[in-house]
Amino acid sequence: MAGLSVSVVSADREVWSGDTTMVVARTTEGQIGILVGHEPMLAILAQGQVRITRADGSTVAVDAEDGFLSVEHDTVTIVARQAALAS
Repeated sequence: MAGLSVSVVSADREVWSGDTTMVVARTTEGQIGILVGHEPMLAILAQGQVRITRADGSTVAVDAEDGFLSVEHDTVTIVARQAALAS
């Protein structure tokens, strides 16, 4: 099964990248879930946690603020002024 290709970057480095099955993020318009086949979109990130679900069911959490999220052709790009793996 094809998945999502996800990349999370901050102003100075790549925080996380990999193949996933789902991404959940908080935008200025509310929380959004992204699965394979999602329509192309561009959204402004709100401060909060981005949750990434891998194919094996494990999750990665990233704290992000001040940025945007882009979805196109099963590729999700999250660019934030500040982003770090959640502890």
